[in-house]
Amino acid sequence: MAEYANVRSTTAGIRTQEIDQGLRAHMNKVYGLMSAALFASFAIGYVVSATPALMSLIFGTPLFYVVVFGPLAFVLISSFAFERLSVAALNGLFWAYAALTGASLAMIFAMFATTDIITGLLFTSVAFLGLTLTGYTTKRNLGPIGQVGIMMAWGLVAIGIGSMFFGGMGDAMFMLFNIAILGVFAVLTAYSTQEIKNTYIEARTVGGPEADMFLEKAAIIGALQLYISFIAIFRSIMYIFMPQE
Repeated sequence: MAEYANVRSTTAGIRTQEIDQGLRAHMNKVYGLMSAALFASFAIGYVVSATPALMSLIFGTPLFYVVVFGPLAFVLISSFAFERLSVAALNGLFWAYAALTGASLAMIFAMFATTDIITGLLFTSVAFLGLTLTGYTTKRNLGPIGQVGIMMAWGLVAIGIGSMFFGGMGDAMFMLFNIAILGVFAVLTAYSTQEIKNTYIEARTVGGPEADMFLEKAAIIGALQLYISFIAIFRSIMYIFMPQE
C-alpha cells in the first residue's frame, strides 16, 4: 500500500508539472494573439486616420454601422456558436473583429495628439498588466463579480447604442459613462484571466482526445476577451484623461 501511495504521489506530481508547463504555453499563446491583434488594430487605425478618403468612406457612409456593429455581431457568433465553429472560423472572426476595431480607432487618432495616444497606451498597458496578473495569481474566486461585470458591460453597450440613436450624451454623462466602462472592464480583465487559466486546468484534468481542439479554440476566445478589455480601458483613459485636439 505504501508503494502504491508513493507511485500515485509521484504520478500526481508529474501531472501537475505537465499542467503547469502547458498552462504557461497556453497563456503565452493567448497573450501573443491578443498583442498581435492590438498591433494590427492600431496600425489600421493610424493608416485610416491618415487617409482622408478612407475616413470619409468609413465615417461618412453607412459603412460606419458595419464598423460599429460588426464587432458586436462577431462576439455574439463566437459565443453562441463556439462548439460548432472550427478553429479556422474562430480565427477568422477574431481577426475580422480586430480589423473593424482598428478602423474605428481611426477616430481616436483624429481626435488626440500622437503623444497623448502613446501616453494613453502606456497607462493602459501598465493597468492591464496589473489587472491580468491579479486575475492569474489570486486565490479568490472572481466568478461572481465577473458575472456581474459581464451583465454591466452589456448594459453599457445598450446605453452606448441607445445614445447613438437618441441624441447622444452630454459631457457629464459621457464622462460618467467612460468611468463606468473603465471600472467594469478593469474587473473583467482580472476575471477573464482567471477564467482562461481555470478553463485550461479543467480541460487538461479531464483530458481526452478533444481537449487539444477545445483549447485551441479557447485560446482564441481568451485572446478576444482580453483584447476587448484592453481596447475598452484604452478608450476610456483617452476620453477621461487626455485633452482632445
